[in-house]
Amino acid sequence: MARNEEKAQSMLNRFIALKAEEKKKPKERRPFLASECRDLAEADKWRQQIMREIGRKVAEIQNEGLGEHRLRDLNDEINKLIREKSHWERRIVELGGPNYAKHAPKMTDLEGNIVDVPNPSGRGPGYRYFGAAKKLPGVRELFEKPPELRKRRTRYDIYKRIDASYYGYRDDEDGVLERVEGPAEEKMRAEALEEWRRVEEVRREAKKAVKSGEVVSVVKEVLFEGMEEEVEEEEKRKREKLEKEEMEREGRREFVVHVPLPDDKEIERMVLEKKKIELLSKYVSDGLLEEQTEAKAMLNIQRSSSGDEDHLGRGRDSVYVVRERQPREQSKSERVDVSDTEQRATKPESFRVGVKTKDIAKFFTTLLDGSEKAAERLKCVAN
Repeated sequence: MARNEEKAQSMLNRFIALKAEEKKKPKERRPFLASECRDLAEADKWRQQIMREIGRKVAEIQNEGLGEHRLRDLNDEINKLIREKSHWERRIVELGGPNYAKHAPKMTDLEGNIVDVPNPSGRGPGYRYFGAAKKLPGVRELFEKPPELRKRRTRYDIYKRIDASYYGYRDDEDGVLERVEGPAEEKMRAEALEEWRRVEEVRREAKKAVKSGEVVSVVKEVLFEGMEEEVEEEEKRKREKLEKEEMEREGRREFVVHVPLPDDKEIERMVLEKKKIELLSKYVSDGLLEEQTEAKAMLNIQRSSSGDEDHLGRGRDSVYVVRERQPREQSKSERVDVSDTEQRATKPESFRVGVKTKDIAKFFTTLLDGSEKAAERLKCVAN
């Protein structure tokens, strides 16, 4: 018996297959442009064909092992078929058919969120990713939501959430104050209870005394107790007053708010005194100061009588210094005039030296100016 392949190659079978193909209509090809189709049924048929191709390719793109290049090619083909489908849907609407685009399902991402069209992928308007193509490098980031930026709160929002606890009005609710006030409250309750018991005891004794006739003695005891309480309260007030005054005195000693400051005249006087001391220490030696102190102890200052004038012609404003002549050793640098020595011999043991007050003031003024002549004049007067 012949095999099936041999039967198919027989002359009769080939003739029958050829006649069957001749009877068939020529194989139709989908038009390149949807506008070339003039029949609504044909347009609907070509749309259904595109839908079947899209479904087959979407099922194929779910395989992650196809490789990155094959996945990208499949995704491009699917997007091309989707664009072609949209053309046929618009042509169907033009031919008076139903609007398939209006009721079409929305495209979603990995998390099920609806993807808006156009897609922000940079591949043109309406480009979408399917299956394993969504997990390709550079594509996953497109489906991830950007982190939400923390908006800076305004001053209004900050103050809107402020309540009484912010200002410290609810600090008593933390329980700390209750633990602190507990022992103090118990102590006060015990004292108040003791006072109440004492008063009740006095009342009971008073009632008994009224019944027995011993009213006077009980009244005296009650009065004396009241006086003792008044005295104790008075002493307590005095102690508190003394403590308060003592605290105020300590506060005055510790905290000095207003410090008295010297005025301009006082400052000028202090500066002048300081300059005088500096000049005296500069031009007057310690030995000279000692001699001046000894001379002041030995000098006798007196006013001249009215009408008396010395040989220099000084009047009532003159001050005369009387001192005893004392022998002293003359240095080699001193020059002694013979006539002067004779005049001294003829004069009495005591002599008067007249110096005006105006001259003294002028001398101290020159001394403050810092001249060297003032120092020499001071030495001459001291000698």
